[in-house]
Amino acid sequence: ANLDRSPIYAGVIEGTGPRYCPSIEDKVVKFSDKDRHQVFIEPEGLHTNEMYVSGMSSSLPEDVQLAMYRTVPGLEHCKMVRNAYAIEYDCIDPKQLYPTLEFKNISGGQFNGSSGYEEAAAQGLIAGINVSLFLRGREQIVLDRSQAYIGVLIDDLVTKDNFEPYRMMTSRAEYRLLLRQDNADLRLRQIGYEVGLVPEELYLATLHKKEQIEKEVIRLKNTIVGASKHIQEFLTAHESAPLKTGVTLAELICRPELTYEMIAAIDPKRISLPVDVVEQVEIEIKYEGYIERQLKQVEHYKKMEKKKIPADLDYNDVGSLRLEARQKLIAYKPVSVGQASRISGVSPADISVLLVYLENYKK
Repeated sequence: ANLDRSPIYAGVIEGTGPRYCPSIEDKVVKFSDKDRHQVFIEPEGLHTNEMYVSGMSSSLPEDVQLAMYRTVPGLEHCKMVRNAYAIEYDCIDPKQLYPTLEFKNISGGQFNGSSGYEEAAAQGLIAGINVSLFLRGREQIVLDRSQAYIGVLIDDLVTKDNFEPYRMMTSRAEYRLLLRQDNADLRLRQIGYEVGLVPEELYLATLHKKEQIEKEVIRLKNTIVGASKHIQEFLTAHESAPLKTGVTLAELICRPELTYEMIAAIDPKRISLPVDVVEQVEIEIKYEGYIERQLKQVEHYKKMEKKKIPADLDYNDVGSLRLEARQKLIAYKPVSVGQASRISGVSPADISVLLVYLENYKK
């Protein structure tokens, strides 16, 4: 009932809506097999009696919305202060943008956006940084896929076909083991300092933190404990296997049942360190194997990123390229072989052909 009054289903709105926050009528149609739906009543603030009905966003007319809300137990006599509404997304074709978010056809031009608050904020941050660098005659920055989720987001937008509002999720990042909340300062603060957004005092503090982490990891890897009675009693008390030979403190931390804090009892030379430094030390030691493996993957990825493609390269001159690959490369104009390899429709064989051509092109 009333579905024909929804602009989404009446044909007034033709675009694809956001996948991860659909309207209530969209849910009714797409999940018609379900017999229930959760609704959350959220207070709008400490000093108001207004409530937000989460889970019932809608494009239906106001009278239908009010009747619908009043079917919720407890809201039988509710008054609607602001009704829900639908919007249709529109955007600039991201194929028109470099990874710096500069227009390919307008030098220094920055014009972009995305649905999703954080996604738009991330792009606005990079676009703003780069236009300021451009105006100062400095090289613009590009955060790559191994440096930041912002890098993954922008790379996805400028190299892949996007037919619906983009949402940044951890599953989109192939190097997410390195893109953690706990190491964001170690990954990005230097870049922030170089572009003028981070004060020197904070940057120097980050360098000091990094130095403390490195020194402590080295110390733990070089400090050996033997199978003495004191050590064996400690391990038994923590339900850890006894030693048959000497091991480093780092090897003990790698045991799942032991932590950096626990082994303080058998580490008399330890100095007091800040909590955030201790956290990084433990992560680096416990997950070293996984992190090293991912760093090797990043090394290969960066080799491909460093192979730049000349802006004036005519893909029609590249023999043996498949037609689809040639069309996609002409449309996207990738700045590196790495970016070209991530374009849908460009196969590994096409990349091999491109690499051979680039070698001869340089000569």
